[in-house]
Amino acid sequence: MPLTYKDAGVDKEAGYREVQLIKSFIKKTHIPGVLSELGGFSGLFQLDISKYEEPVLVSGTDGVGTKLKLAFMMDKHDTIGEDCVAMCANDILCQGAKPLFFLDYIATGELIPEKMASIVEGVSNGCIKAKCALIGGETAEMPGFYNKDEYDIAGFCVGVVDKGKIINGSKIEEGDYIIGLKSNGIHSNGYSMVRKIVFEKQNLDLNTYIEELNCTIGEELLKPTRIYVDPVYELIEKFNIKGLCHVTGGGFYENIPRMFPKGLGAFIDTSKISTPYIFKLLQEWGDIETEEMYSTFNMGVGMVLVVSRDEIDEITNYLDSINESFYLLGEVKRGNEGVVLCHQRG
Repeated sequence: MPLTYKDAGVDKEAGYREVQLIKSFIKKTHIPGVLSELGGFSGLFQLDISKYEEPVLVSGTDGVGTKLKLAFMMDKHDTIGEDCVAMCANDILCQGAKPLFFLDYIATGELIPEKMASIVEGVSNGCIKAKCALIGGETAEMPGFYNKDEYDIAGFCVGVVDKGKIINGSKIEEGDYIIGLKSNGIHSNGYSMVRKIVFEKQNLDLNTYIEELNCTIGEELLKPTRIYVDPVYELIEKFNIKGLCHVTGGGFYENIPRMFPKGLGAFIDTSKISTPYIFKLLQEWGDIETEEMYSTFNMGVGMVLVVSRDEIDEITNYLDSINESFYLLGEVKRGNEGVVLCHQRG
């Protein structure tokens, strides 16, 4: 019998079926500027430069990390794509960029069309929340490289900002206020530690119901990363947002200093944060020092803003008007270039 590609483990017909399944998901994300349809060699997007004096393209790429292992274990794949969009879109948002389009790459040991379609549906949902278009992607079937029930996903997002409105932290000064926006839980960072705590230290099954969480531990851990395009881009357009920080791997200590000019640092009162219960459980189960928690996880704050003292009332009133929960975390001070955390209950 002649050897075929399918004999080697690659099913082209499955790939064709996947394309048919994901067409409707991709179409939902299309916004003005999309010029291409699914099936071409590349995605086309026309930039409307009439809105910008000096348009600058901003790009970001990321994946989901070891959170994927939980999706494999639960055989639940409809939120992982949303995580991937969030990790990319939130990052470019920190420069003041409006997300325009997104591309994904999925590599798997065995291409199961329904599973891949579920992942892409999550990508589509994420793009809708990020107000950007899914204009292309790639699914690679790689037998012998990945196990049959495993895959990896990465994404790439491009946005635009006027050169004069790039947010780079250069305008931050002593006395500015620091605002935190709530996270949706763990998001997509720290899962190597999470898995060690849940599986090795606690020996938990992912279907274990946790009363305080009102769901199973698996459901809690797979909650998708929050996408902050709403409300952050509206804030960017209405106010002078001086700094933005997406709290990802490295937690408060690594991420927040990245937006400050030399000589300035953040003084943050952690008592202002309503930390989700999952972090309290992880700290207790893993016997983790508080400093380690804040250097690994977002602890309930997924996006941090630095704003002028003169605009703080207007900004907080606006956040209240759109029912956006926020924390007045602290202020910018001179003399410490890192993050100083304190707990001033009372």
